[in-house]
Amino acid sequence: MRCSDCGKCCEGTEMPLSKEDIIRLERLGFSREDFTVTAGDGLTMLRNVGERCYFYDPEEKKCQVYEHRPLGCFIYPVIYSNDEGVIVDELCPMGQTISEQELRTKGKILDKLLKKIDNKSVQLHQIHDIL
Repeated sequence: MRCSDCGKCCEGTEMPLSKEDIIRLERLGFSREDFTVTAGDGLTMLRNVGERCYFYDPEEKKCQVYEHRPLGCFIYPVIYSNDEGVIVDELCPMGQTISEQELRTKGKILDKLLKKIDNKSVQLHQIHDIL
């Protein structure tokens, strides 16, 4: 895929973070409290500052942690649609440049990530039910 560095993928993100994502970003010196927010369902999400992701640098027009970005950001513009399954996000202006092979590969990564996140969500709901 070719990226145009438009930053649309960093606008209003609702990116869930895995435990590994958080650890990797903390090792870079970022504070979890600064770059995360807890969603209503208990999932840890990437925080937005204004209209954009916490890590987006508007002056440079790029991600401050690109080489260490969350897995969900790495696989973007491949997303999951409840109606269609694994698809390329139509909001990405360069989505048409993703190859079928890249879509399949990132789709498999996305499937594993969703299972991990879903498992965490199920565990959180079980804890809430016990309480």
